[in-house]
Amino acid sequence: DLYFYFSLSKVVFITARVHPGETPSSFVCQGIIDFLVSQHPIAKVLRDHLVFKIAPMLNPDGVYLGNYRCSLMGFDLNRHWANPSPWAHPTLHGVKQLIIEMYNNPKINLEFYIDIHAHSTMMNGFMYGNIFEDEERFQRQAVFPKLLCQNAEDFSYSSTSFNRDAVKAGTGRRFLGGLLNDTSYCYTLEVSFYSYILGGPNSAVPYTEEAYMKLGRNVARTFLDYYRLNSSVERPLAPTPKTRRAGTRAPVSWETPHSEFASARRKQQ
Repeated sequence: DLYFYFSLSKVVFITARVHPGETPSSFVCQGIIDFLVSQHPIAKVLRDHLVFKIAPMLNPDGVYLGNYRCSLMGFDLNRHWANPSPWAHPTLHGVKQLIIEMYNNPKINLEFYIDIHAHSTMMNGFMYGNIFEDEERFQRQAVFPKLLCQNAEDFSYSSTSFNRDAVKAGTGRRFLGGLLNDTSYCYTLEVSFYSYILGGPNSAVPYTEEAYMKLGRNVARTFLDYYRLNSSVERPLAPTPKTRRAGTRAPVSWETPHSEFASARRKQQ
C-alpha cells in the first residue's frame, strides 16, 4: 500500500480571483507561481515530488469589467460550485470538471485544494478549513496552517478557523471538502486588504505587492515541510578556501540561495 501511495502523482490545486475586487489574491498567487517555476533549490524539489495545478483567475470577465464580486452575468461564482453551468459559469464548470477527472483517476491523489481570497476587515493572512466528524482527519487538516504560521510572519493561526456555515455551502472549500476523500484537504486562504500585525495590536505593517507575493512564496515553501522533503534540498558546498597571498582581499562569504527562508525559520524557533 505504501508503494502504491508513493507511486501516485500528488496534486496541489490552487485557484484565485473568483471575486474580481480581491486583487491581493492575484499577488499571492503570483508569488506562488514565480517561486515554483524558479531555480530555487526548494522549488526544484517541489516540482520533483508534487504536481501543481493553478487557475490564477476564476473570474476573468468580472476582473475585466471592474466588478467587485460578481461575474459578467451577475453571479457570485463562489456560491455555485455544487452545480455550475457551462453557459453561466464556464470557468467554474471547467475547473470543477478537471478536479473531478483527477479525483477519479486512480493514478492521481488530489491532496490539496487552496482557494485564495482577500479580506476587507481582518488583518494578516489566515485560513478557513472544514469540520469533519472524524477527529483524526480534523486534526490532520490543522497541520498545514500551523506549518505556514511558522514560515510566514504575517500568517495568523489564531485567526484561522474551521466551520461548516450554511452560507458557505456553495464555496469551493465547502463543496470540494465534501466531495473529495479523507486524504484531501480544502482551504480558503485569506489575506488582508490592509495590514498584518507583528508583535502587538499597535504594530500594524501595511501590505505591499511584494509582501503579498512573499506570502505566496511561503505558502509554496510550506509544502516542503508538510511532505518532509527538507533533506532532499541540495545545498551548495562552500568554496574551498585558498591560501591568500599578501595584499589580496579576503574571500567573500557564501550565501545559500534559500537563506531568506532559513533565517525566517530560525526566528520562529
